[in-house]
Amino acid sequence: MTSSPQTLLHIVLFEPEIPPNTGNIARLCACTSCQLHLVHPLGFELSDKHLRRAGLDYWQWLDVQEYKDWQHLRGTLKDTGKWYALSTKSTATIWDVAFQQGDVLVLGPESRGLPDEVLADLSMIKIPMREDAPVRSLNLSSACSIVTYEALRQCRGSGE
Repeated sequence: MTSSPQTLLHIVLFEPEIPPNTGNIARLCACTSCQLHLVHPLGFELSDKHLRRAGLDYWQWLDVQEYKDWQHLRGTLKDTGKWYALSTKSTATIWDVAFQQGDVLVLGPESRGLPDEVLADLSMIKIPMREDAPVRSLNLSSACSIVTYEALRQCRGSGE
């Protein structure tokens, strides 16, 4: 699978757990021409009312693919741009990379983040946050929105 001319970015949710977060990210993808990829197992059913409510009536505009596991995703989505894992473990920030159309943004499950074997396979980036307070991270859908729009801003600036 390769990026279509309309696909600006690929958003991967690895084993998402909370339906409203996935619904909000689905809505984001529908509004921004990003393709959504869901790696199983999911912590909910795709028919979940909370998931659908968060996505409202945007599902008809959404390009979503499902994968049985990480290896299936990597094997299927191999002819794309660079792969970035969003992780608080990173030292590089979203401002340190040059995003391009077709890049892949990978976000992990809400309760535990991405496993080390997935992180080892990708370039890690994080959203800059204050370090003088005991805050762990942002909400998954908020973080996804921030990174997506920074990537789209950069793509727009490069003429893509």
